[in-house]
Amino acid sequence: MSVTEKLVSRLPGLGDRIDRKPVVAVIKLHGVITPTPSPLGRGSINLNSVESALTRAFDHDRLVAVALQINSPGGAPTQSALVAERIRQLAAAKNNVPVIAFCEDVAASGGYWLACAADEIYAHQTSLVGSIGVISAGFGLTGLLERVGVERRVHTAGTNKMRLDPFQVEKPEDVEWLVGLQGQLHKQFVDWVSERRGDRLSKDHDDVFSGEIWTGAGAVERGLIDGLGSLRGVISERYPDADVTIAEPRRPLLARLGVGGGAATGLLGAAIEAIEQRATWSRFGL
Repeated sequence: MSVTEKLVSRLPGLGDRIDRKPVVAVIKLHGVITPTPSPLGRGSINLNSVESALTRAFDHDRLVAVALQINSPGGAPTQSALVAERIRQLAAAKNNVPVIAFCEDVAASGGYWLACAADEIYAHQTSLVGSIGVISAGFGLTGLLERVGVERRVHTAGTNKMRLDPFQVEKPEDVEWLVGLQGQLHKQFVDWVSERRGDRLSKDHDDVFSGEIWTGAGAVERGLIDGLGSLRGVISERYPDADVTIAEPRRPLLARLGVGGGAATGLLGAAIEAIEQRATWSRFGL
């Protein structure tokens, strides 16, 4: 007989209380969604970085719900879809355990894609939610190299191998191709939101899929979220007797040691990452 079994046998009723104690697992999805791993293992969301946290969260024997704590301005559409699909797979394997998303500062674009993996979505009244659209941006540097005396040489096989070269004049056919590609991605985003939100989406607003973003109240009006509330408030009301546990991802060894592969490389990588992420967050005034 194990130590636990002996303890339970000596304390009548303890076993029942332990067995019936429910668990709500919380998964933090914080950061920009990108396939590129962070030099220090932080500030980015992709399937590889969150897989261990997802499996830990859904692995509890007494699991009654999973909470997604989302704070993301979006990013790569493929990683958004992969993480969302993985959440649905794990929920289905756990007899469709309820998944509830909580939007913090921002759940925009890919961040909202992640939120739609949940059965219900809540946000604070000050949260920024939505941005169901696709964006790409760049610079036109036509003539720059010539002015500084640099000759650029590019050789390709395939007539469409290189498009939207920032050092050449923008071609209408390239812009048309890009817009078409964005349209395909936007339709997939719209289809995903429509599938997950269904009849909860408002039919009185024609701007739901316009790429606009709203505060919590505007998101409620459009059916993008189910109500206003915080993780602590909603979970304590719905599951008052539950143990709330945080499912943390396993961090890479270098991240645990606080280094990024070499002082210069680590500092440079962290600086570039910080600039890129700052630019993404700044689109929402954060």
